Amino acid sequence: MKYRLSHIMIIALVVSLVACGEKKPQVFTEAAEAIEAEAFQKTLDGKQVDLYALVGEGGAGMLVTNYGARIVALCVPDANGNPVDVVLGYNNLDDYKAMREAYLGAAIGRFGNRIGGGKFSLEGVEYQLIQNDGQNSLHGGPSGYHDKVWDVTVVDQNKILFTYSSPDGDQNYPGNLEVSMTYELTAENGLRIEYTATTDQATICNLTHHSYFNLSGEGAATINDHVLTIKSDSITPVDNTLIPTGEMMAVAETPFDFSVPTVIGDRIDAEHEQLSFGNGYDHNWVISRESLSEVEWGASVYSPVTNIQMDILTDQPGLQFYGGNFLTGKEVGKAGKAYPYRSAFCLETQRYPDSPNKAHFPSTTLLPGDTYKHVCVYQFSVRK
Repeated sequence: MKYRLSHIMIIALVVSLVACGEKKPQVFTEAAEAIEAEAFQKTLDGKQVDLYALVGEGGAGMLVTNYGARIVALCVPDANGNPVDVVLGYNNLDDYKAMREAYLGAAIGRFGNRIGGGKFSLEGVEYQLIQNDGQNSLHGGPSGYHDKVWDVTVVDQNKILFTYSSPDGDQNYPGNLEVSMTYELTAENGLRIEYTATTDQATICNLTHHSYFNLSGEGAATINDHVLTIKSDSITPVDNTLIPTGEMMAVAETPFDFSVPTVIGDRIDAEHEQLSFGNGYDHNWVISRESLSEVEWGASVYSPVTNIQMDILTDQPGLQFYGGNFLTGKEVGKAGKAYPYRSAFCLETQRYPDSPNKAHFPSTTLLPGDTYKHVCVYQFSVRK
C-alpha cells in the first residue's frame, strides 16, 4: 500500500527495528494493510483527496483521509499484541461518497447533532438551515464538514493536522469559520482529537467526531454484548423527532442508567418512550463533571470478545451514545463484511443537541475574538 508522506516514516521505523534484530511490529490488520491509497486519490471540488497512515509508539495504527477528515481504520493491540481494527469504514473514496451511512469516521460540523426545525436565532437574526433529517438539521447539513475536503499537514508519524475554512453562508450558517483539528496517536494507545475554531461574525459551533466503533473488530455482528459505563445521572430526553424537550430526565431505574458497568443489550428492548423515539439508544447523556473545562473521564466501554477497553475523556459537558440503530446490513465494509443492525456504536463528545434554541443549555455561540476549543481522547487498553 502507498500512503502519502507518513508511510515513509513507517518504513523507517520498521527498518530500524529490523536492523536492531527486533521483530517487525504488526500495526495494521490484513484488511487495513490491503487498502490502496490510489482508491482515495481523486480531486473533489478542486482539491486533492489522499490517504495517510499514522503509527503510535504504543502499537496503534490509523488510516485517515482528508475527505471529511475521516478515520478509515483504527487498529489497536489486543491482549496478545495482535491488531484489531475497531472502526467501521470503506476501502475507497467512492463508497464514502455513495453509501447511505454518510458519517462513518468523519469530523462533524459546523453543528454536531440536531437543531430543531433547522432554525435558530442569534443577535436578533433568525437563520434557516438546510433540513436534512426530516424537519430538523443534522450534523451541519447535507454538505457539512463530513463532506468537505480538508487541508492537511502531516505533523509527525503519529500526528496529523486538518484545517478547513468554512465560508459565511456555508449550509446557511453565518460567519467565516476557521477550523483546525488534530488527530494524535499517543504513546499510551490513545487517540487524542483536538479542535479549535474562530469566527469573524457571531455564529454557533459544536464540533464532534463520528467514528462507528466495534471493539470486537470491524465487521463483528453486534455491540449489544459490549459493557458500557457513563458517568452521568441524567439525559436530555427527546421528542419523537429526536429534539431535546429542554428537560432533564434522571436515569436511575431506567434503561438509560449506565452509571455502573452494564451490558448494552440488556435493556435495549425495554418498554420506554425514549427508546421507542430513538429506535434504541440515540441520546445525549449529561456528563457528571468534576470541573468546567478540564479533560476528564466520562465513559468507558469494553468488548468481552477481545477484552479491548475504550475510555472516553473530554472537556465537553455532553456525550451522545448512538447504538447503530439505523445500520441495515446493506453497507459492506473494507474487509468485505456487512454492517448489520446494531453492529457499531458512536460516543460523540459535544455540547447538547439543539442548544441554540435552549437558553439554559451550555452555550454554543461563538463570537469574534473568542476561540472554540474541544478535546476528546479515546483511550485504548486491554482488560486483564
